[in-house]
Amino acid sequence: MGKKHAHHGGAWKIAYADFVTAMMALFLVLWLTSQDEKIKEAVQRSFTNPFASLTKESTGIIPQKDAPAVTRDKSGNFDSAAAVELSMLRRLNEELLKALEKEIDDDPEDPKPIRLDITAEGLRISVFDRSRKPIFKVQSSEFTQYGDWVMSTLAWQISLFSSFNVEVEGHTESGRKPIRDDYGDWEITADRATAARRKLIEHGVFNGQVRKVAGFGDTIPMPQTDPADETNRRIAILLKVNSSTKGKGGGA
Repeated sequence: MGKKHAHHGGAWKIAYADFVTAMMALFLVLWLTSQDEKIKEAVQRSFTNPFASLTKESTGIIPQKDAPAVTRDKSGNFDSAAAVELSMLRRLNEELLKALEKEIDDDPEDPKPIRLDITAEGLRISVFDRSRKPIFKVQSSEFTQYGDWVMSTLAWQISLFSSFNVEVEGHTESGRKPIRDDYGDWEITADRATAARRKLIEHGVFNGQVRKVAGFGDTIPMPQTDPADETNRRIAILLKVNSSTKGKGGGA
């Protein structure tokens, strides 16, 4: 009888532990539902991939040296806003890679048509106008069918992250013969950047997100690249953290 009594005497402890655990889970659920969308997204990302730290310096093709830092404020607390923004940039980077994967060849001899880099300013998306897969018609600011597909895909993904400002740049290689005396590298890169902006807005990007559109001619070649290489003929889309909302609540 003593053994039977001891067995029943311990059962309430297990039941009580289950009750406390359930109450704690309820508390966490209520707390999470009261948070803003950025915090919810960061928590979701944490559970989805718990081994990938928000402060990790590199992921996939993202270079380590340019990764944004997550800093401490004067009170010694980490800048959670910076961590969340970094997490969102990485998520966008991953989503873009998935969306464009079927169009990116795996042939190591064929350079990739799109490059994604997280820098100190944000996420830079470089779309190359290569001869093999041009995004623009020859000596024109009109998109090819492939270019239209790429830009519409980018626009759809970018539109999901409305907290970022968008800057669009046009670049080209040096040594190209101008279309005419009054229309050279500066003019065509500016027109192509403008065409890219129109395409982004046409496919869902909020007009107010776009803060700069510029053509740089052949003045900014890709790093470690011959200025005359066709790699420099490209559109660059930079997604930058909105400084007016950094550190404040607000969903993507």
